[in-house]
Amino acid sequence: MRWPRLTIAAALSAALIGCGSDEQPEQTAALEPAAPGTPAETPPAAPTPEISEPAPARAAPATAMQQPAARAPVVDEPWTPTATGTVDPGMTRSDVVGTWGDPVAERVTGTRGYLYYRNGCEASCGTFDVVFLESDQVVDAIVRGRGHTYSGVSSSPPNREARPTLPGTEMGATGA
Repeated sequence: MRWPRLTIAAALSAALIGCGSDEQPEQTAALEPAAPGTPAETPPAAPTPEISEPAPARAAPATAMQQPAARAPVVDEPWTPTATGTVDPGMTRSDVVGTWGDPVAERVTGTRGYLYYRNGCEASCGTFDVVFLESDQVVDAIVRGRGHTYSGVSSSPPNREARPTLPGTEMGATGA
C-alpha cells in the first residue's frame, strides 16, 4: 500500500496528533517526494487523521512566588571551652587533638587536613575554628573562640576585613 502524498500542513497536523498528552505518537506520516514530471499536489480525497480526546488539563503553574517557610534566626550557641591552649605551626594532628581535644568535624584531601572546632560564635563569626594541616603539620589556623590561640600568623586574623584573595597577590593585598 502506498501512502498518499501529503502537504507540509497535513504532515505537521499528523505529527501533532496527541500533542496535549505525555505520550508521543507511535508513527507519523513521512513526506513522499513527487515522481519526476508530475505536479506535487495533494490528492483531492486525502484522508483526515482521527483526533483523539484531549488529555486532561494539567494544573496551571503558580503565578505568584511562594514565600519560603519562616526560619528561626541563626544564633550562636553558648560554648564553654573544655580543652584550651595554643596551637603552634609545625604541630602534628595528634598534638592539636592533645591540646584542643577531638574536633567536631575533620576533612582530609590528599596531603591536606582540616580540623574544625567549636568556638561559640559559629553563626556570628561565620566559621568554626579551623586548623589547617599539610602533610600532618599545622600550617595555618582560623581562631575565634576564647581559649583557643594560634601562635603563628593566621591567614584570617579576627580584625581582617573580609575580601576576595586575588591570584598572584599575598593574602589579597593589592599593593595600594
